[in-house]
Amino acid sequence: MAVPLLYAALSGFKSTDELSRNPVGLPESWVTSNYTQILGSGDFWRLIGNSTLIAIGTTVLVVAVSALSAFSFARFAFRGREALFTLFTMGLMFPFAVAALPLFLLLRSLDLLDNPLGVILPQAAFGLPMTIIILRGFFRQIPGELEEAATLDGCSPFGFFWRVLLPMARPALGTVSVLAVVTSWNNFFLPLLVFTDAQWWTLPIGVQQFQGQYSAEYAKVFAYLVLAMVPALAFYSVAERQLVGGLTAGATKG
Repeated sequence: MAVPLLYAALSGFKSTDELSRNPVGLPESWVTSNYTQILGSGDFWRLIGNSTLIAIGTTVLVVAVSALSAFSFARFAFRGREALFTLFTMGLMFPFAVAALPLFLLLRSLDLLDNPLGVILPQAAFGLPMTIIILRGFFRQIPGELEEAATLDGCSPFGFFWRVLLPMARPALGTVSVLAVVTSWNNFFLPLLVFTDAQWWTLPIGVQQFQGQYSAEYAKVFAYLVLAMVPALAFYSVAERQLVGGLTAGATKG
């Protein structure tokens, strides 16, 4: 897994001519300008900011809605609960490409094109099924006696959810948050569908545009790809333990 990343990083320090002559070896002369020019570009940092804004907005929305939904599915018994939960899980089998045209028409009628909400709201909607499944499984592991004790102490159902359940569910909440951030950060098709104004382009769209603009300068393209991967790799390296711990939490009892 590290070999392609190392190859791309070293290729970004070469000139295009040297890359064609020496595609595998170390750079003969380290060309740092490929990286510094990109880092000094305001367009690159605007793409980073747009991707960050959309990822945070999507994550907050999907986690908040999914936590309340999963709490209802896990702790309340009501008519049609399993049917409604099955309806949510069926969303996992619904590909985004099928919804592209009706989603575009809906966003246009709501005047959400070239608007960050036009990406945040659909991303959150498509992220609900997986997030609800993960959180519901975790919430069901919480002993019922704990809820009874909280009720005897005068805690309302929402109070139990807010004061007891959410603090105990931090591993699961961390897991779904990481998944939502990574999914949003890597999303290419939806921002391409919604944004026509370059002011709101995200990083994946920026990578495509840069590759088309400098298609003959492979070394610069490699440098851009490496810098585009750095935020996601850095975030994942920090959140990896939280992701794995949350996925395995509640898998065993002891």
